[in-house]
Amino acid sequence: MAAIGYYLFYGLNWILTLLPLPVLYIFSDFLYLVLYYVVSYRRNVVAINLKNSFPEKTDKELKSIEKKFYRHLADLIIETFKATHMTKANQKKRFTYSNLEIIDKLREEKRDIIAIVGHYNNWEWPTLLPYYLKYKTIIIYKPLQNKYFNNFVNNHRSEYGMVLTPTSQVIREIINYRKNDVNTLSVFISDQIPAKGDIKFWTTFLNQDTAVFTGAGKIASKYDMAIVFFHVQKVKRGHYNLDIELLYDHTAGISEEVITETHVRRLEEIIREKPEYWIWSHRRWKHKKPVENG
Repeated sequence: MAAIGYYLFYGLNWILTLLPLPVLYIFSDFLYLVLYYVVSYRRNVVAINLKNSFPEKTDKELKSIEKKFYRHLADLIIETFKATHMTKANQKKRFTYSNLEIIDKLREEKRDIIAIVGHYNNWEWPTLLPYYLKYKTIIIYKPLQNKYFNNFVNNHRSEYGMVLTPTSQVIREIINYRKNDVNTLSVFISDQIPAKGDIKFWTTFLNQDTAVFTGAGKIASKYDMAIVFFHVQKVKRGHYNLDIELLYDHTAGISEEVITETHVRRLEEIIREKPEYWIWSHRRWKHKKPVENG
């Protein structure tokens, strides 16, 4: 059944995404109405997340953010599917990069880099990262349970040379490249939810106790890697810019907790500036911090 469902989806997606984006955005406008008013997709989750994150905002302000988020979510779904038929030229036009000189300098110094990105704006379109950064680019990901959809997503992401590596194998991947004198840039999505048994660090994020992965900080500190933040900005509908920010030039001797706090705070600043572009429908705070005795 999983295979049948996948191939039906693949065929329909392949046909529909032949249409140009301006036409597909008409579908997106309709999809927004369906998600928000018809099926009410996780509206309760979104409303609670926004209320807890921004207790200082009025109900009117929160409702405005909520509606803007669902419009963005509909666009993001359409844009993710459209990636099936995006040419290299089209991606260059619609997804640009700034501050590439930061990466150029680190590459000249033969430095390994960890890049931090959140589920903010469109994180699926920059498949040309290896082309622009001129680095062996590794994307750290959590495999999907459905192997067909997992392969569909990975084939798109790796089309232009990115290496897809499961979380459990990232250290081995980086070490193997280092042994062959190949510098790497490893991309970590920082706002994923740790499994309950994997939680080792809590912080305050968007006004709430939040469990956070510290793997990026741990690896960076151990191998003295530079850390950059990928800030994906929405220029206008269907157009994005990835702004590269240097967080750390060197990380030897800096604890994984301090590094983690640094990139968590940066993501929080970005979300607070334009909250409608973060994925509020995730159950980000489903794990609660244990109450300490005494």
